[in-house]
Amino acid sequence: MATMTTRAAVLHQPGQDWEITELDLDEPKEFEVLIRYKAAGLCHSDEHIRREGGSHIRFPLVGGHEGAGIVEAVGSGVTRVQPGDHVVTSYIPACGKCRYCSTGHQNLCDRGLYAGVGCLQDETFRFHKNGEDFGGFCALGTFSDHTVVSEYSCVRIDDDIPFEVACLVGCGVTTGWCSAVRAGETRPGEAVVIFGIGGVGINAVQGARYAGATTVVAIDPNPFKLEMASRLGATHTATTVDAAREVLFQRTHGQMADLAVITVGVLEPQTTVDAVGLIGKAGRVVVTSVSRADEKSISLTGSPMVGFHKRIQGSLAGGSNPIFEMPNLLGLYKSGHLKLDEIITQRYSLEQVNDGYHDLLAGKNIRGVVIHES
Repeated sequence: MATMTTRAAVLHQPGQDWEITELDLDEPKEFEVLIRYKAAGLCHSDEHIRREGGSHIRFPLVGGHEGAGIVEAVGSGVTRVQPGDHVVTSYIPACGKCRYCSTGHQNLCDRGLYAGVGCLQDETFRFHKNGEDFGGFCALGTFSDHTVVSEYSCVRIDDDIPFEVACLVGCGVTTGWCSAVRAGETRPGEAVVIFGIGGVGINAVQGARYAGATTVVAIDPNPFKLEMASRLGATHTATTVDAAREVLFQRTHGQMADLAVITVGVLEPQTTVDAVGLIGKAGRVVVTSVSRADEKSISLTGSPMVGFHKRIQGSLAGGSNPIFEMPNLLGLYKSGHLKLDEIITQRYSLEQVNDGYHDLLAGKNIRGVVIHES
C-alpha cells in the first residue's frame, strides 16, 4: 500500500506534552477519505486525555478532533465527498444507517465506537512510525497536516467559509449551541444560566439567546470571558453562583431559571448541585462537561428533584445531527446570526500546540486555532 509522510502532534502517554513528529500515513481504503487539514481547534477534551488518559483511550495517538480542510483523494465506494471539496470533520461519525442515525440521533451513531482507539471502521490504523500504529483521536487526528478518515466523518461545506471558522463547528460550536437549543430545548421568553464560558459555553450563550431566551446569565470567574459573553448574547454575567442566584431571583420574580447548561472545563460534583439549585419548578439541567473518571459528578438528594419535577439531561454533542447541524450553523454564521470570528482568540502553528493549551488553561483563550502550513 502506498504511503506518504505527515507532520503531527502526538501523545505517547498521558501526562506528557504534545510531541511534533513525522508519521507515515497510508492511502485511503474503501469508503475512506484523504484530507489536507487547513485548521484545527484546540478543544479542552484533548487536554483531558493529555492529562489523564482514560481506560477508553489507546496510546500512542495523534491529537485533535476539530478540523477543516480539503479532500485530496478518496477510496473506492465514497459518495459523500470528492477531491477538491472543502469539509469539516465530525468527531462523531454519522453512518446514516444505524438505529440512532435513522431516528434523528446522529450524535449516538454506532460507528463512533472507535473514538478512543483511533482506528478506522475496519479496525486498522492509518498512522504509523517504525512499525508502531498510531490512532487518531476520535478517529480523526486533526493535529496532523494530512489524515485519512471515514467518509462517515466528513461534512461538506461551502468553499467560501474560512477554514479557521469552519473547524470550530467540528465540536465546540455545535456542542455548545445545541446544548442550549437541542438538548436544552430553550424556548422564547425563558431564563437560561450557563456555567463556564469557554469554547463550548460561549456558543451555549449564543444558542440560548438566538432561541429566544430573554434572560441569559453567564457564570465564570474570568472577567475576559464574561466580557465576551456580554458581547455575544448574555444579558447578565456573574463570577459566582450566589451572584447568579440573585440575578435570576430578581429577573424571574423568584421562579429561577428554566434551563441550566453546564459547560465548565472539568465537571465537579458541586457544579451539578449548584445547577439544580438555580433552576425552578420543571427546570432542566443539561450536563455537557466531562468529569474525572474516578469522581462521581452527580450526587443529590431526591426530594428537590421529585418535588419540583426537575430534570437532568446528559448531552453528547448537544444532541446534534452533525450532517445537518454543521452546515446549518455555518449558514447562520454567513447570515450574521452566529458570531464565530469573534471567538477565535489566538492562532498557533502546529509546533505551538503546547503553548495553545497553556493559554487555554490560563484562561486567555475562548478558542485557540492551529493553522496548518501545508
